Amino acid sequence: MGFRLRGIRRASIATKMASSKSGEVPKGYLAVYVGEEMKRFVIPISYLNQPLFQELLSQAEDEYGYDHPMGALTIPCNEDVFLNITSSLDRC
Repeated sequence: MGFRLRGIRRASIATKMASSKSGEVPKGYLAVYVGEEMKRFVIPISYLNQPLFQELLSQAEDEYGYDHPMGALTIPCNEDVFLNITSSLDRC
Protein backbone atom coordinates (compact mmCIF):
# COMPACT_ATOMS: atom_id res chain seq x y z
CA MET A 1 0.00 0.00 0.00
CA GLY A 2 1.29 3.47 -0.85
CA PHE A 3 0.66 6.91 0.50
CA ARG A 4 -1.62 9.60 -0.82
CA LEU A 5 -0.70 13.25 -1.16
CA ARG A 6 -3.59 15.55 -0.39
CA GLY A 7 -4.93 17.28 -3.47
CA ILE A 8 -3.03 15.31 -6.09
CA ARG A 9 -3.97 11.95 -7.49
CA ARG A 10 -2.05 9.60 -9.71
CA ALA A 11 -4.29 8.37 -12.50
CA SER A 12 -4.46 4.94 -10.84
CA ILE A 13 -5.76 6.46 -7.61
CA ALA A 14 -8.28 8.61 -9.47
CA THR A 15 -9.96 5.49 -10.86
CA LYS A 16 -12.01 5.37 -7.69
CA MET A 17 -13.57 8.69 -8.72
CA ALA A 18 -13.60 8.26 -12.50
CA SER A 19 -12.80 5.64 -15.08
CA SER A 20 -9.19 5.97 -16.21
CA LYS A 21 -9.95 3.85 -19.29
CA SER A 22 -12.31 6.50 -20.58
CA GLY A 23 -9.88 9.28 -19.69
CA GLU A 24 -12.50 11.09 -17.64
CA VAL A 25 -11.36 13.56 -15.01
CA PRO A 26 -13.53 14.43 -11.99
CA LYS A 27 -15.15 17.85 -11.95
CA GLY A 28 -12.78 20.43 -10.47
CA TYR A 29 -9.64 18.53 -11.54
CA LEU A 30 -7.27 18.61 -14.50
CA ALA A 31 -5.14 15.84 -16.00
CA VAL A 32 -1.47 16.62 -16.67
CA TYR A 33 1.44 14.54 -17.94
CA VAL A 34 4.79 14.86 -16.18
CA GLY A 35 8.36 13.63 -16.61
CA GLU A 36 10.19 11.51 -19.14
CA GLU A 37 7.73 8.64 -18.70
CA MET A 38 4.79 11.05 -19.16
CA LYS A 39 3.01 9.88 -16.02
CA ARG A 40 -0.54 11.12 -15.75
CA PHE A 41 -1.61 13.07 -12.66
CA VAL A 42 -5.02 14.48 -11.83
CA ILE A 43 -4.68 17.77 -9.97
CA PRO A 44 -7.15 20.32 -8.58
CA ILE A 45 -7.80 23.21 -10.98
CA SER A 46 -7.12 25.57 -8.06
CA TYR A 47 -3.40 24.91 -8.69
CA LEU A 48 -3.65 26.98 -11.88
CA ASN A 49 -3.81 30.21 -9.84
CA GLN A 50 -0.72 29.41 -7.75
CA PRO A 51 2.52 31.23 -8.71
CA LEU A 52 4.63 28.04 -8.38
CA PHE A 53 2.34 26.15 -10.73
CA GLN A 54 2.17 29.09 -13.11
CA GLU A 55 5.96 28.82 -13.40
CA LEU A 56 5.52 25.20 -14.50
CA LEU A 57 2.93 26.34 -17.05
CA SER A 58 5.37 28.96 -18.34
CA GLN A 59 8.03 26.25 -18.76
CA ALA A 60 5.49 24.12 -20.64
CA GLU A 61 4.71 27.04 -22.94
CA ASP A 62 8.43 27.62 -23.60
CA GLU A 63 8.98 23.93 -24.32
CA TYR A 64 5.88 23.01 -26.31
CA GLY A 65 4.05 26.24 -27.14
CA TYR A 66 0.35 25.50 -27.20
CA ASP A 67 0.73 22.22 -29.10
CA HIS A 68 1.26 19.57 -26.44
CA PRO A 69 2.50 16.19 -27.73
CA MET A 70 0.16 14.15 -25.51
CA GLY A 71 -2.92 16.08 -26.60
CA ALA A 72 -3.20 17.28 -23.01
CA LEU A 73 -1.24 19.56 -20.72
CA THR A 74 2.34 18.29 -20.50
CA ILE A 75 4.67 19.61 -17.79
CA PRO A 76 8.37 19.41 -18.80
CA CYS A 77 9.93 18.74 -15.42
CA ASN A 78 11.13 15.83 -13.35
CA GLU A 79 8.36 13.90 -11.59
CA ASP A 80 10.02 14.44 -8.20
CA VAL A 81 10.13 18.20 -8.76
CA PHE A 82 6.46 18.17 -9.74
CA LEU A 83 5.49 16.20 -6.63
CA ASN A 84 7.55 18.54 -4.45
CA ILE A 85 5.85 21.62 -5.90
CA THR A 86 2.35 20.20 -5.68
CA SER A 87 2.88 18.99 -2.13
CA SER A 88 3.95 22.51 -1.14
CA LEU A 89 0.78 23.86 -2.78
CA ASP A 90 -1.28 21.52 -0.61
CA ARG A 91 0.21 23.12 2.50
CA CYS A 92 -0.93 26.62 1.46
